[in-house]
Amino acid sequence: MAHPQACPLRVAAHPLAGGNTAGPAKPVPGYSWHPIRAVVVALLATACTFAHAQSVMLTGTIGSRAILIVDGGAPKTVAVGETFQGVKLVSLQGEQATVEAGGKRVALRMDTPASIGGSGPAGGGGSRIVLPVSSGGHFMAQGAINGRSVSFMLDTGATAVAMSAADAQRIGLDFSKGQPVRMNTANGVAQAYRVRLNSVRVGDVEVYDVEAIVSEQPMPFILLGNSFISRFSMRRDADQMVLEKRF
Repeated sequence: MAHPQACPLRVAAHPLAGGNTAGPAKPVPGYSWHPIRAVVVALLATACTFAHAQSVMLTGTIGSRAILIVDGGAPKTVAVGETFQGVKLVSLQGEQATVEAGGKRVALRMDTPASIGGSGPAGGGGSRIVLPVSSGGHFMAQGAINGRSVSFMLDTGATAVAMSAADAQRIGLDFSKGQPVRMNTANGVAQAYRVRLNSVRVGDVEVYDVEAIVSEQPMPFILLGNSFISRFSMRRDADQMVLEKRF
């Protein structure tokens, strides 16, 4: 095995420090809100937006009505047959719903984001990414690595796309054949592996052959570092980060 090399990648110890300090919301009769559901909703609320395809999530039910989040917006109660922001609720049964947009239908499971309408993320032919800032001051995105769904946090201080070994295993990435390196983190030096990703997609924008680092230390999010960012021009526009593909 090759000798480990120093890697200048920076990893934040607490990437989501800050957040919403507002008091707890009042309960809604007939609606159950679990802690894990609140985490998923907070993440989706800061997901990236992109042209054509829409992000939709079923986050609860009230009687015969579904509570939907569309494109990271505020939750909306929708009855069967009603349309909200171009998304029609076709049916609702228990913790599953069917929605329709752009002539396409998608089955939703509780707290599981899905894309619907337009060419969608699978097209990969877009060139512009718009990321809204989260309550914690970070830029979050839903995307995919090698076709497998992941959650990203934009990190201009990270040399490459970076993920934990657990995330790598979840998406089927064999990092053990990568180049061993040492990664400097806020918690000290960690063992890691340098690998190449076949593709990285955010919204409908996809790039190929991207360098990544897989760390043996746990990480709350996959960092969208400079091996991806460097292929874009980037500018801050009020509360949004806009990335325009250069090559």
